[in-house]
Amino acid sequence: MKIIQITDLHIDDEEAYPFDIDVRKNLLRILTYIEKYKPDHLVVSGDLCYRDPKPEIMQWVKEVLDFSGLEYSVIAGNHDDSEMMAEVFQIKHLLNEEELYFAKRIGKETVLFLDTARGFLSAKQSNWLKRQLKNAGSDVLIFMHHPPVKAGVAFMDNRYPMQYLDKVQQIFFDQPANVHVFCGHYHVEKTIRLKNLTVQITPSCFFQIDQQSPEFKVDHHRIAFREIVMDNQIMFSTVRYFNGSKK
Repeated sequence: MKIIQITDLHIDDEEAYPFDIDVRKNLLRILTYIEKYKPDHLVVSGDLCYRDPKPEIMQWVKEVLDFSGLEYSVIAGNHDDSEMMAEVFQIKHLLNEEELYFAKRIGKETVLFLDTARGFLSAKQSNWLKRQLKNAGSDVLIFMHHPPVKAGVAFMDNRYPMQYLDKVQQIFFDQPANVHVFCGHYHVEKTIRLKNLTVQITPSCFFQIDQQSPEFKVDHHRIAFREIVMDNQIMFSTVRYFNGSKK
């Protein structure tokens, strides 16, 4: 089974170029590369929109993803709106009140998709997650937008971490098997291991952040996707970089 993850697209209005970057061309370019890898599934893990959630931007992303012919799932980031996403992508049946979280069978694996668009898990979503983990019986694969750990990325750790980290981590620590989380939000490539929890942060399709700077600073403009391969209970994870598109 092969899953490819992209994250933090930050698509802006047509003919808009935030930070002088052609974010729409970035998505089109990276999808062209992804198609050559023939994944079983594509995961878009949040921040489809640049700053504010807009249905016309989500609609453009949906049309591009549909045209690619890839099977895909989307989850919301802090620059998205979960209810808007469910409406545009025609997955309202997956909404739980105002949160978009669900489990999906991909190949031989049951994969969990969480909603951290508001920066935290609600009590209802947390209880659902506990039930899913209890019933898993083996290692668990999870996609979410926010890393459920501090990651040693000064600007993001100090200003935009996930809320109530201790409570979320305890849910994972209570799981007897290993928990593998793939996320974004931080605009870096990073792997963090904490007890039975492994968190792999995937770089953005926009730009990458300087991990050492306590203030906002762009490190570089290369974009990336993550390739995740499950083969006979062995997991391989590889980040592949490409040049981004300047205006």
